Amino acid sequence: MTSPKHDSDMPHAGRCAIVGRPNVGKSTLLNAIVGQKLAIATPRPGTTRSCVLGVYASTEPPTQIAFVDTPGLERPKGALGRVLTDSAKQGLMDCDCVLFVTEAPRASTPPRVHEGDVEVMEAIQTVKAPVILAVNKVDRLKNKALLLPFIEAYQQRFKCDAVVPISATRGTNLEALIVEIRSRLPEGLLYDPDFLTDRPEKFFVSELVREAAMLNTRQEVPYGIACELDSYRDEADLVRIEGTLIVEKPSHKAIVIGARGETIKKIGTEARIQIESLLNKRVFLRLWVKVVPGWTRDPVKARQLAIKEGEA
Repeated sequence: MTSPKHDSDMPHAGRCAIVGRPNVGKSTLLNAIVGQKLAIATPRPGTTRSCVLGVYASTEPPTQIAFVDTPGLERPKGALGRVLTDSAKQGLMDCDCVLFVTEAPRASTPPRVHEGDVEVMEAIQTVKAPVILAVNKVDRLKNKALLLPFIEAYQQRFKCDAVVPISATRGTNLEALIVEIRSRLPEGLLYDPDFLTDRPEKFFVSELVREAAMLNTRQEVPYGIACELDSYRDEADLVRIEGTLIVEKPSHKAIVIGARGETIKKIGTEARIQIESLLNKRVFLRLWVKVVPGWTRDPVKARQLAIKEGEA
């Protein structure tokens, strides 16, 4: 007669939405957990525009967590802002657990709730799933005694089921975070063992081009950049890609191209290196720049260019 398995040995799986205000490290955290770059990350606001799914899997104990990285939640500014907010809230639907990511305070900051997190708290209140608060970037806080009053301030404002201080860039406490999430997921498995994401290669290629463009431009230009792939030919030993970077103004186009084409050349080189790493194949990449006036203020164009629903 065999003894029943302990709960910790039973397989657990579920969907975990990663939410938070812009630039707290949600995409960096997803990449660190799954061990692969799925979501682009830059210091610019509005970097994440589409929900990106990445599956963490472990055999000891049997675990599958479908993390959904969402756009930063904030009070929307214009049509693009509303599209991104709606996309983030959509990512909260049908989740088994919510991972609310904020960042540790700086030494000079009083231990209080960041005003940008209030919007996140309001969105979370509509979800019945358990909530885990992940306080990211604790590595930058030398005086760890400041962390406890900061956490207490958050716990006084909203109900969370667990709090885990982490550093996504250094991998600090990520195992503890996984344990907390797993304990709140239903039993059973959801995916094939080698399943990682539901997005096709073209989606990630387009995102890597946009990431390079955002990192190599300044002021308001990065927020108004989108990328569309015009052609994608996978040959025997080479992938040939042509894409268009879309901007809002002729002055932005000039910035993206740069003097004597130096900026667009640098964007293409950096993107190509990242794409070759993703595809494990040589890549030929050619980029163009096109002006679509005021696309971030047009609800239809903002959804078409930002969310890329056809590439899900």
